[in-house]
Amino acid sequence: MEKGKALMTTTEASYQNLDLYSSSIPNSSSNSASFHCPVLPLKRTKPPSLVSLCITVIGKHLEDLIPELGEIAISFPAHIKMAIAAIARRRKLLNDEVIIALADSTWEILDISCSDVSDFGLAKVAEMCSYLRAVDISRCSRITPNGVYQLVQNCHSLEILRCGGCLRSNHTARRCLSFFKPELKNVDGDSWEELDTAQITHGGQSLRWLVWPGIDPDSLETFSSECPRVKVNPQSSPFDFKGVSAPREALSDTVLDDHIVEDIDPSTWASSRPMTRVSPPDSSLSELSLAEKFRLAFVDRDTRLAPKRAKNARQHQRRAEREWMGSAEAKAISLASRAAKSLRGNGRN
Repeated sequence: MEKGKALMTTTEASYQNLDLYSSSIPNSSSNSASFHCPVLPLKRTKPPSLVSLCITVIGKHLEDLIPELGEIAISFPAHIKMAIAAIARRRKLLNDEVIIALADSTWEILDISCSDVSDFGLAKVAEMCSYLRAVDISRCSRITPNGVYQLVQNCHSLEILRCGGCLRSNHTARRCLSFFKPELKNVDGDSWEELDTAQITHGGQSLRWLVWPGIDPDSLETFSSECPRVKVNPQSSPFDFKGVSAPREALSDTVLDDHIVEDIDPSTWASSRPMTRVSPPDSSLSELSLAEKFRLAFVDRDTRLAPKRAKNARQHQRRAEREWMGSAEAKAISLASRAAKSLRGNGRN
């Protein structure tokens, strides 16, 4: 019995001296601290939708679809067209042909920044999308004040304009500031109180936010004094301008079409390759003279237009025949032919 009690006493003492949190590895304090840190739950990402997967496939092969994009996209919804345009912009494939083929009359935002869209494409899109509210034309070297003027004249709901970013675009933005300044049209009235809004202002009067990070101090001071209703380069704050918070599209660190492709796989435009042409270039053209290149170009154009010329010739011939059949000469010949047949018939009788 005494031996059993001694054994139990020894066992209890060994359990009391046992340190469950001890570690044979040095610097145990740091390990125990890391052991007690709470484990954050893993963020579960939402799987992409079937529509997003289809848009991803289209975006990866977009350069092959551009020649037929006008016929393919005609039945697409507006948000699908906008997503394809956003992918084309990121893949450096956005030009006049692509943006005109994808433009939808219900669009409210347009991001063609850093693209090859010119005045022609911008004017066409402005005619088709008259409800545009926010437009980004920054770093577009092919857009001039003429294109911006067409945008202002057609889009009377334009509130946000993003411009600048390169030398050509800064020059265009500087020349376009006059489009948004108020101008008195009727100077013959007796009192300014009798004038309506149409006589005081013209075009671009809906603009409220101008995003131009590279604006020069002189342009900023002049524009702010002559057009105080427009806020230049607004900053993010709860109440920024006369108690009205700046919209997300008016912040300089916001990409206008980012939310459109947030569900699209970024690898769609990560490995963009230059647009391939349908017909491979002839390596011998570099050795030809300039006159020979012009001659070959003329022959190629003449060959392509030959079927159209033949069709036009047939149409002109049929039109001329119809016109001749209705003329007095044709009627006289027809009557003479009928009279001759009648006389021959009477002679036989």
